[in-house]
Amino acid sequence: MATVAERLRVPVGSANTRIGVSILTYNRIDEVSRTVERMLSLPEQPPVVVVDNGSTDGTPEILAQRFPGVRCLTLTGNLGAAGRNAGVAALDTPYVALCDDDTWWEPGSLNLAATLLDAYPRLAVVTGRVLVGPENRLDPTCREMAESPILVDGPLPGPALLGFLAGASMVRRSAFLEVGGFEPRFFIGGEEELLTLDLLGASWELCYVDDVVVHHHPSEVSRDTARRRKTIARNHLWVAWMRYPLTWALAATVRAGRSALHDAPSRTVLGAALRGLPWALRRRRIISPEVQRRLRQLQVPRMSD
Repeated sequence: MATVAERLRVPVGSANTRIGVSILTYNRIDEVSRTVERMLSLPEQPPVVVVDNGSTDGTPEILAQRFPGVRCLTLTGNLGAAGRNAGVAALDTPYVALCDDDTWWEPGSLNLAATLLDAYPRLAVVTGRVLVGPENRLDPTCREMAESPILVDGPLPGPALLGFLAGASMVRRSAFLEVGGFEPRFFIGGEEELLTLDLLGASWELCYVDDVVVHHHPSEVSRDTARRRKTIARNHLWVAWMRYPLTWALAATVRAGRSALHDAPSRTVLGAALRGLPWALRRRRIISPEVQRRLRQLQVPRMSD
């Protein structure tokens, strides 16, 4: 079977001015240096912007010495995922590939993703296949995306999505900026959920394309996975209050409350979420019936226990 690239006759590796690259980093100078080097070596020759989330390890100065042609945006503090907003805004290309400091794109994949965005004008996000580590293990999330059951009106180059992997996606810059990018208060963890709902609410589409390949060599710098899980849970509650119908939001809150009765980390999550409740409710805008239909196809969120 012909690949997407073959069907569209994509000249793999051709240089173009459609694509920019935004790399997000924080205190990982060795990892981000390797990623910048790999992205600069691509045949597409994209302009690269590094967004430094207020690193204290000399990242801006070292990058300036090693890669004088690369622009580094130094933020005054760690904005988490919202730092990507600055990178997208700083580039003037119609499409922006998002990278973390430990992810990079395979040669030709930038051009393919941009060609798909050219061919499908309502497509806002293309998420690629993520290969993990030197052994190129498939990220399990990609298997789930490849099997997405979401049905949409009109053709897409791959399965329609209700979420994406920010560090392995190319975004249509105009659509990203239209809906405001990533919410700064979410920091890092599940930040894609709100952006996905807002893109769908503005009649944009997201899809997974297996022929687009991104490599992920997880950083050796330690990660606080417990904190990340709590942030994801808190952010999901905020999304429920900000976007879900009342019955769905109440069901999500009840489930969180039940977990909090027996689990200390769940109590921490619920407390953090409740402190942000007034803020979330001020930003409440219920998703459309069409987006609700898509969520029901994934049975997310559960309507009842």
